[in-house]
Amino acid sequence: MITRLRFVWRDALALLYALTDRRTPDRARWVAVLALLYALSPVDLLPDITPLLGYGDDVVVVPTLLALAARGLPLPVLNDARARSARLQRRLPWLLPALGGVLVLGAVLSVWGLIRLVGG
Repeated sequence: MITRLRFVWRDALALLYALTDRRTPDRARWVAVLALLYALSPVDLLPDITPLLGYGDDVVVVPTLLALAARGLPLPVLNDARARSARLQRRLPWLLPALGGVLVLGAVLSVWGLIRLVGG
């Protein structure tokens, strides 16, 4: 699971780098922006307050859109972006665990708030 998460993180970071490359096709840019907007938007297919399923659509939709955007990148752009991503990850090895910790903390606080809201 952690290994798979590292590949997703690497590719998401590489895609962000690729968006700044002028060789990136507009279609790939728009799909990546759509993925970012969907991830940040309060409007989802399943509301995030729905227990367990609320974040499930984000876990499926966002990586799918990111994969579609990455498929639209020319190979030299993707390779350059992955190299930049790898350099950043070597300099900041704590970044992925910190992000994971923030996500876990957010989930715990969300459950705690939901329990307080429903319970009393």
